[in-house]
Amino acid sequence: MRQLVFIVLGVLFGVVMYKAEAASWFRIYEMFNFQSFHMYGFMGSALVVGIAGVQWMKRSAKNVDGEQVTVAPKQKSVTRYLVGGIFFGLGWALVGACPGPMFVLLGAGVLPMLIVIVSALFGTFIYGLLKDKLPH
Repeated sequence: MRQLVFIVLGVLFGVVMYKAEAASWFRIYEMFNFQSFHMYGFMGSALVVGIAGVQWMKRSAKNVDGEQVTVAPKQKSVTRYLVGGIFFGLGWALVGACPGPMFVLLGAGVLPMLIVIVSALFGTFIYGLLKDKLPH
């Protein structure tokens, strides 16, 4: 039953992203050209919700074992954020979507996103193999 709740929430999230045009390549293009506030407002509201959610988790959330959720302290490495940000940005620029909208676009019937999702999963797998050898 609990998995069903998460599936329904995920579908609702996808519908909201699609209806809000957050998965639209044209909206993302407008954002990068500073032609529209739409995506900045969408990301800003997501930031506010995310901050509130993390603060709630720090104070009262429990994991599936009933233990208090802990948030690891931030790493103080500039290199990891620069390299990660560059890879994320290049992927976003090449595909026109970040990880959340990839699934939304697949659900909306944009079948080439299946190639993108498989490639992203493969890249994640490769990272898992190489993470001990990479600078963190």
